Amino acid sequence: MGMSTSATLRNLVFGLAAFALLWTPRAQAIETKAKQAILLDFNTGAVLFEKEPDTRMAPSSMSKLMTVFMLLEALKDGRLSLEDTFPVSKKAWKMGGSKMFVEVDTRVKVEDLLRGIIVQSGNDACIVVAESLGGSESAFAQLLTAKAHDLGMVNSNFMNASGWPHKEHWSTARDLSILARETIASFPEYYHYYSERSFTFNKIRQGNRNPLLFKEMGADGLKTGHTEAGGYGLTASAQRNGRRLIMVVNGLKSVRARASEAERLMEWGFREFGNYDLFRAGDTVLEAPVWLGEAGQVPLIIEEDLIITLKRTARKKMKVTVSYEEPIPAPVVKGTRLATLHISAPESEVHEIPLVAGENVPLLGPLGRLVAAVNYLIWGGNG
Repeated sequence: MGMSTSATLRNLVFGLAAFALLWTPRAQAIETKAKQAILLDFNTGAVLFEKEPDTRMAPSSMSKLMTVFMLLEALKDGRLSLEDTFPVSKKAWKMGGSKMFVEVDTRVKVEDLLRGIIVQSGNDACIVVAESLGGSESAFAQLLTAKAHDLGMVNSNFMNASGWPHKEHWSTARDLSILARETIASFPEYYHYYSERSFTFNKIRQGNRNPLLFKEMGADGLKTGHTEAGGYGLTASAQRNGRRLIMVVNGLKSVRARASEAERLMEWGFREFGNYDLFRAGDTVLEAPVWLGEAGQVPLIIEEDLIITLKRTARKKMKVTVSYEEPIPAPVVKGTRLATLHISAPESEVHEIPLVAGENVPLLGPLGRLVAAVNYLIWGGNG
């Protein structure tokens, strides 16, 4: 470890192969035919690839992720059970496009509707849910938009529950990735529905349109979409060796292009990047000297786990530094922010994480301060 003792601001350089949370590479080593795309790490939120991620687009049936989110939230809150039933209106029954094939004037179990939306992409099932939870589809669409904004999906606006074409119905690749991440994190007990490859309702069996589910690559969700305005899209997630990636692509020209581009981007993300544990909550990063304290040093600790996402080939180029004013004057109160952990890498922003005092360090009594002052005069800062 190298130290600079000539300045009042000390930088301690660690010989660690490390990288920061939320890292977005500036030079991306892969391209895609998708018009909009984003690939990120589920645990750290690090964006591995992006292309027009904030451009408004027609999300098509990927909009159904938002409708399902509202249904899952009601289930988790206890307002609904999987065995509850919803009535089928004439509007739902007549709805065109992809269908679950519900029958008018019947009642359908919530669990069947859930699977009918996720697996079969049923527009009719979306209307059944919308009318039951919102009173009408238009009122439910307002609830969808409000919930989306609450989740941080600030560039999304929903005009219906299914993604049916509408000029004022839009989202972005980044917003859909936020929704996917929130869905996986918030509803682990229900997320398994997204991995089902087929579902049979009214004696009609339909397969899941997500192409990644049928490849041996760890995919377990989420939702495809297609309209003339939006092209072919997919919001997907896969996990491998304890690591999960989330991907959104849209604007592709065919089912085949959607499948190949999605697989290629996901494989690239797993191959080129990895997650690494740098520090655990409560770890001492550094012992810092204290001036006129009952203890000569105070541990500088990190308050939260620091898991890092980095490109595998760039590990040796990373560095971590700690900056603080030296020496730290006593008294020191445990939990007080005293230093900053800096994580940097070539072609990347520097990320900063606060470090706090791990212990109380009381001020020396009058005699102790006198002795310390005399020692300083005789021996200097190294006495």
